[in-house]
Amino acid sequence: MYVLVAGGGEVGFHLAKALIEAAHEVVVIESDRRRAQWIEEQLGSVVLNAPADEGRYQIEAGCQRADAVLAVTGDDAKNLVICQLARHNCPGGRVIARVNDPKNEIVFKALGIDETVSSTRVLMNVLEQELPTSGFLPLMPLTGSHLEIIEAEISPGTPAVGRSVRSLKLPEGSLVGGIVRSGKVVPAVGEAVLEVGDRVIVFAPTVAEADVRKVLAG
Repeated sequence: MYVLVAGGGEVGFHLAKALIEAAHEVVVIESDRRRAQWIEEQLGSVVLNAPADEGRYQIEAGCQRADAVLAVTGDDAKNLVICQLARHNCPGGRVIARVNDPKNEIVFKALGIDETVSSTRVLMNVLEQELPTSGFLPLMPLTGSHLEIIEAEISPGTPAVGRSVRSLKLPEGSLVGGIVRSGKVVPAVGEAVLEVGDRVIVFAPTVAEADVRKVLAG
């Protein structure tokens, strides 16, 4: 597999190193000359010292035949430009973006970049799983859409206690997919009433996450 890594910072370097160790062909595009030289000293002649957000350098790096382009700089705006150019220059490969600010994931998806990775969101999800007081957990985004899966625990005093699924005023485009009660799945039919301790699985637009939280967890 041939992978083009746009950005030679810590993320890009370690990603490239892991790919090379896994016997993949890799080219790193890094604009900073000193950083590019250092990467070359560590990994060999796999570095193109150039700005990855200029299409001609993507083409010079062989973007046309790449199986994947990974935009992993520390600048979301730059990663977005890299991805948009890569979609044009590398029509046959996957384009994946690192998103530093989770709020920017919506922008990436709106502009057609569906494969994003937010380290902030990943860490928050891990923390929320570990914190016993947390009753609201965004589980994962759904690839190729602007949707995500959310799990919410119905705790005492929360707005959803005693309400039927039909009466929940969830944001437009949201759907209750199931209810887990005492270890068993309860169908999320319209008249099903939510009880304390229920865990509700919701499919919702990413942009509506805060509104879903307000309805279910307060």
